[in-house]
Amino acid sequence: QVQLVESGGGLVQAGGSLRLSCEVSGSNFRINAMGWYRQAPGKQRDLVALLSRGGTTNYADSLKGRFTIARDDAKSTVYLQMTSLKPEDTAVYYCNALGEELVGTRYRDLELWGQGTLVTVSS
Repeated sequence: QVQLVESGGGLVQAGGSLRLSCEVSGSNFRINAMGWYRQAPGKQRDLVALLSRGGTTNYADSLKGRFTIARDDAKSTVYLQMTSLKPEDTAVYYCNALGEELVGTRYRDLELWGQGTLVTVSS
């Protein structure tokens, strides 16, 4: 069974940095894109950053220059480096993966979500 396991959240002061990690555990999963989303209390879940299979990145306009998404294929892990954090960055951050899972002899589309990791930025 393929799963996303997140880590790296926590409490940080404004202006600080954090790095989130998301490991893809399991096999027979072909990743097409991975991304990070966040959900602040009482708000909808919003896109933070996307990284395609080919290496193309997309960021929420408001986060460009402060957040960086990257991956380590050898570790099946995607990272979100967050710098110059602000109190408004406080949210639960979710890892997302879009891909195809091998079932028998066929691939089927599969979307996965991590369990979420809380990032709290104090002022």
